[in-house]
Amino acid sequence: MEATLLVTGGAGFIGCNFVRVALAETGARIVVLDKLTYAGSLANLEDVAADSRFHFVKGDIADAELVRKVIREFRPSAVVNFAAESHVDRSIEGPAAFIETNVVGAWVVLESARNYWSDLPSMEKDSFRFLQISTDEVYGSLGESGAFTELTPMAPNSPYSASKAAADHFARAYHKTYGLPTIVTNCSNNYGPYQFPEKLIPLIILNCLDGKPLPIYGDGGNVRDWLFVEDHCLGLLTVLERGRVGESYNLGGRCERRNLEIVDLVCSVVEEYFPAARNPSMAKGGMKEYAQLKTYVEDRPGHDRRYAIDPTKVECELSWRPSLTLEEGMRKTIGWYLDHQGWCEQVSTEYRRERLGLVDG
Repeated sequence: MEATLLVTGGAGFIGCNFVRVALAETGARIVVLDKLTYAGSLANLEDVAADSRFHFVKGDIADAELVRKVIREFRPSAVVNFAAESHVDRSIEGPAAFIETNVVGAWVVLESARNYWSDLPSMEKDSFRFLQISTDEVYGSLGESGAFTELTPMAPNSPYSASKAAADHFARAYHKTYGLPTIVTNCSNNYGPYQFPEKLIPLIILNCLDGKPLPIYGDGGNVRDWLFVEDHCLGLLTVLERGRVGESYNLGGRCERRNLEIVDLVCSVVEEYFPAARNPSMAKGGMKEYAQLKTYVEDRPGHDRRYAIDPTKVECELSWRPSLTLEEGMRKTIGWYLDHQGWCEQVSTEYRRERLGLVDG
C-alpha cells in the first residue's frame, strides 16, 4: 500500500517546498489541503500539478466536515500540518484570523486525525504520524547568549506566536491524552523560493530591483537564525520518517545574523546578479548602490530581540544538518526571485509592500 501524506497549507511557502521535496525524495502520494489565502497560491504548485501522485483540495482546516471528508477519502499514513497564518505584523493588526486558523484549525485537524487513527488496523495505526510544524517564536526572546532547546519554556510575545504555541500544546496533549502519535518541530527563520514578499528577504530583494527604500526595523540589531527552506523540508522528512512520537525537535541553521547583516548581504548578492549601475530604477532615484536604499523605520511592537535554535537533538538522534551555507542559500534565493518576477506580481495583487503591524498609541 502506497504511503499518502496529507499536507495542510501545502500551497504556502514552506508547504509548497515540502511538497516538491516529498515528491522528489519519496514515492508517496501527496494530498494538499489549502484555503488559498493571500499567501497560499496555486501558482506555488504549478510545476507539480501534473504529477500523478499530487492531489489538491481547496478548503479551510477549520471546516471540520471537510477535513473529515478529505481524511476518509484519501486515508493518509501521515498528516503534516503547515496550515497557518504566519506574518507577525498581520497578527498585530488582526489577531482573529490567527486564532481561527492556527488554534481552531489545528485542533480540528488533530481531532479529525484522532478519530481516523483510532479506527485503523493495528499495523497502520502504529505507523501513522501527525507532524505539527511550528516556529522558534513560541519560545519568546533571548538575551545576548544561549539558544532555544526543546525544553525551553514557551513565552510567546505576539498574537502569531501565541497561536502557534497553543497549537503545539494541543499536539502534545493529543499524544499524552489520546495516544495520537504526534511530533512537533520548531524551526528557525526560513528563506528561499516562493516566500511571500511581505517577509524580510523577498521584500528587500524586490525593493532593490525597484529602487525603493529598504525598511529596517528599529536599529537593525534584531538577531535571527536562518535556514534555507529546502534544507528545512529535508529535515522534516527525516523527522517524519525516524522521529520519536510524542517528541519535539528544533530545526535550526546554526546561522545567526542581525537583520542589518541580512539586508547588507541581500544588497551585495543582488549587486552581483544585477548591478545597481544597470538598474534604471536606481538611476531614476539618483542612487549608485543598493545599500543607499537602507531606511530605518519604527520598530515592530513587541519585537523579539534575538532567536537562536540549538539543533543538537535532531543532529544527534536523526543525523540531520543543513547542507547550504547562508551565502549559498542566498544566491539560490535571489537568483530564483530574479527569474520569477512574474510570480511576484501574480501573488502580490493585494499587497503592494506597504508597512503592516503598527499599533496606534
